[in-house]
Amino acid sequence: GYVLGRYLAKHAPTQRLYVIGEANLVSELRTNGLTVVDELLAQDEKAVIEPTGIDAVVVSFDRTLDYRKLNTAYQALIGGAKLYATNGDLTCPMPGGAIPDAGATLAALQVLTGRSPDVLAGKPSTLTVEVVMELMQLPAQRCLMVGDRLETDIQMGMQAGMQTCAVLSGVSKAADVDKLAQRPDLVLNHIGELPAQIC
Repeated sequence: GYVLGRYLAKHAPTQRLYVIGEANLVSELRTNGLTVVDELLAQDEKAVIEPTGIDAVVVSFDRTLDYRKLNTAYQALIGGAKLYATNGDLTCPMPGGAIPDAGATLAALQVLTGRSPDVLAGKPSTLTVEVVMELMQLPAQRCLMVGDRLETDIQMGMQAGMQTCAVLSGVSKAADVDKLAQRPDLVLNHIGELPAQIC
């Protein structure tokens, strides 16, 4: 939410946002001076939302997702609202196993509307790299991207010109790394192995 909040505050500060996401995202957006609107449709309403009520739908991880939220987002989108997403991850790893993430909700809305997101802020988006580089005030070549998702973390690092380190303690496994045309600079079993590689 941090990257998208900064981006929207800079590029769309007056848009009214409908959020499929949790309280921390709403708080982050409001901290950036953005307007977050409440749900407008009852569960069984089919009427299109007044286009002036919602300028954009923001999709993120939401463990309280229900039909009303999905329908409100859908109606706003077919009414012309922009579509923004914090990330495209289909699943989120949890101690008990993977659960649906923002990408699953985004995929449902994409199928319903036939639209791609206007802004996808999460990895491997260049938006994330731009915000990180601005905050760190370092060139990408001096940075090491460490991550457990090859298709997001490592891809973003490579696109940005960073060195990359895949850790196999999360989503991606050794077999996934073996399938890559371009391998990460480092492949470690877990983050604890990193100090020995950089010292």
